[in-house]
Amino acid sequence: MATGQLFSRTTQALFYNYKQLPIQRMLDFDFLCGRETPSVAGIVNPGAEGFQKLFFGQEEIAIPVHSAIEAACAAHPTADVFINFASFRSAAASSMAALKQPTIRVVAIIAEGVPESDTKQLIAYARANNKVVIGPATVGGIQAGAFKIGDTAGTIDNIIHCKLYRPGSVGFVSKSGGMSNELYNTIARVTDGIYEGIAIGGDVFPGSTLSDHVLRFNNIPQVKMMVVLGELGGRDEYSLVEALKQGKINKPVVAWVSGTCARLFKSEVQFGHAGAKSGGEMESAQAKNQALKDAGAVVPTSFESFETVIKETFEKLSEEGKITPVKEVKPPQIPEDLNTAIKSGKVRAPTHIISTISDDRGEEPCYAGVPMSSIVEQGYGVGDVISLLWFKRSLPRYCTHFIEICIMLCADHGPCVSGAHNTIVTARAGKDLVSSLVSGLLTIGPRFGGAIDDAARYFKDAYDRGLTPYEFVESMKKKGIRVPGIGHRIKRGDNRDKRVELLQLFARTHFPSVKYMEYAVQVETYTLSKANNLVMNVDGAIGSLFLDLLAGSGMFTKPEIDEIVEIGYLNGLFVLARSIGLIGHTFDQKRLKQPLYRHPWEDVLYTK
Repeated sequence: MATGQLFSRTTQALFYNYKQLPIQRMLDFDFLCGRETPSVAGIVNPGAEGFQKLFFGQEEIAIPVHSAIEAACAAHPTADVFINFASFRSAAASSMAALKQPTIRVVAIIAEGVPESDTKQLIAYARANNKVVIGPATVGGIQAGAFKIGDTAGTIDNIIHCKLYRPGSVGFVSKSGGMSNELYNTIARVTDGIYEGIAIGGDVFPGSTLSDHVLRFNNIPQVKMMVVLGELGGRDEYSLVEALKQGKINKPVVAWVSGTCARLFKSEVQFGHAGAKSGGEMESAQAKNQALKDAGAVVPTSFESFETVIKETFEKLSEEGKITPVKEVKPPQIPEDLNTAIKSGKVRAPTHIISTISDDRGEEPCYAGVPMSSIVEQGYGVGDVISLLWFKRSLPRYCTHFIEICIMLCADHGPCVSGAHNTIVTARAGKDLVSSLVSGLLTIGPRFGGAIDDAARYFKDAYDRGLTPYEFVESMKKKGIRVPGIGHRIKRGDNRDKRVELLQLFARTHFPSVKYMEYAVQVETYTLSKANNLVMNVDGAIGSLFLDLLAGSGMFTKPEIDEIVEIGYLNGLFVLARSIGLIGHTFDQKRLKQPLYRHPWEDVLYTK
């Protein structure tokens, strides 16, 4: 066991099993104390590598993350404290691995419930190799103004209240981490504060004992008195009794063993910690308090008078000139986290993204204000979800059914169209699903699938301006623009696209008005008089019918309709629909285990 001071203002630690809050609290304590270097040198997070961003005062820093203890120790040879936040299942193995590293001197084990046999092995190894184990079941420890372990001493407000940002004259050791915070507060009220505080942990077999740390404190010149808080159960306090009797301690020790109320119960009672259970008269709080008092410790008559005897002991040392008054310093202001400041109303921070279509902050996600449970319970379909997420309103059933029909009809058009071809070639090249899908989607444009928006724009403009089909087509011809939605590589006037016929039949049956579609049919009649392949295609049918859906439903204003057409909503339908087919082609090629595609020579015209 170490015989003197464990920590200093330059102590650095490795933190095992990443926990953002306790690490940030350590770094905030560093800044509060005016440390120049962060106390956390590195993080060990099994299976992870890289960096973790945290704050050191106002500055954002990147702390290295290592996947193994050995690698972390090799990368940070000056870090000699290992703070273990592993669960009780892996705490023993990881702690032993740390103890076996030559650079590690102190291991703090936060987990409780570590098997006692494992703890005994850790204790034996640590003592044989002159290393220190704090815990298990500990909150850790703190050297005021220098270094703290994890969540020790709680929040920054509590640390400032307890004056832990600068060293005092009291060495404190306790079994209980929770009671440590209470005693830090008490000691700060009636003394100049603590110099070092340790919570050894509440398990039956702590890695280091109360007497281990009191003996250390006795060798630290800055520590002028010791305060000890024990508890019923176990016999750890008796080693302190023996040390006092043997004269190994020459500084005042104020001690109290809690749990005197246990005698009020007829049967044995388990108090909080695993070790807080009286196993006989000698392990009772009364017996230990009496033994400590007989050995020379200052023992109050009750916990309520503990503060008084601490104060009296400190004042006596001050009167004797053994304590030099501590010069008070004003700690710096810890910058407040943005989220905390926003919640408290102290700052106004602009947002970077606006979303009006969905919200996942409540108990369940909502689409345009409609809870997910309602969407499922009311039997909404894909068309309804699209109406909510794209148009931010619930459209009538005939509208959402029409959307679903469009998706079904446009989902695929065979393997030979350019989008499917690209997807197939990419999949056969061994690429993943997303790459294969995107290669097909990137072909969507004015010549493949992307004419729906253009068809809607031009048909709407011509109809709204009152142009006859002749005037519309001829004006487009003069501009050198092909009429979007008219023309097909395969279909003819006498072999129409069945998809177009299905869409037109549905609209004539269910839509209140089909004025734009009928106008597009009149345009088709004129173009067919010029060439038999200038037939209305599915882009033209969907584009014109969507205009009728928007105008006839009565749910959109004219500016809204213009905006929907201009933004490109309608091409979104084709992209969404064709994604289904492109994904299918990807899976098809993968399932068939097709090899890399190479285009045949005979299908290429080689010229000079």
